[in-house]
Amino acid sequence: MVEFSWDVRSPLERVLVAGRHGAQGDAGVSLTEIRNFDLVQVMARRGQAGEMSAAAKASFGVVAPGTPRAVSTADATLIWSGPDQFFVLSKGGKHTMAALAPVFAGPASLSDQSHARVLISVSGDKARAMLAKVSSIDLHPDSFDVGAVATTSMDHTSVTLWRGSDRNGQAVFNLLVFATFAESLWHTILDSAAEYGVTIGHSEELA
Repeated sequence: MVEFSWDVRSPLERVLVAGRHGAQGDAGVSLTEIRNFDLVQVMARRGQAGEMSAAAKASFGVVAPGTPRAVSTADATLIWSGPDQFFVLSKGGKHTMAALAPVFAGPASLSDQSHARVLISVSGDKARAMLAKVSSIDLHPDSFDVGAVATTSMDHTSVTLWRGSDRNGQAVFNLLVFATFAESLWHTILDSAAEYGVTIGHSEELA
């Protein structure tokens, strides 16, 4: 009898080599794959966007983003993903598809994206310069502040990009990409970061 393994593996497992890459000296870019997260897309049913927002407020204590913004709570981040829809990003199993189903049973439809997307955190003093090579989004702090979200494309790949909380005085940018395109995009951003020097790793902690 053939035995199958159902262990969840990262789509980047073959290509993510932790350590230093590119130019020597102080690394200007840090690339970190965030693993083992829960990601649920919440989409309002026709005419029920208000009810969906009310359900989100009752469950999370914050208003669901109605514009391209990301809103953080104590244990989740709500990320705008289009008109009348948003992602719930979390860790620890508290906000899984099963947990959110009764919260949004009437006004919204849910889609579990936990294993369909890859999450990459980009930081460092050259992060904006690197991202400018692969995206047309203006990431200057005056235009893209903490919490700003954009649905865009990088190297012909659809990406949800948002700016997280600063870390050590530097901006942190998060990229959500479909798992089937993650390896291709990883090569592209790694090549774009090489001239600045890049540190590569993975983490279980959300940025």
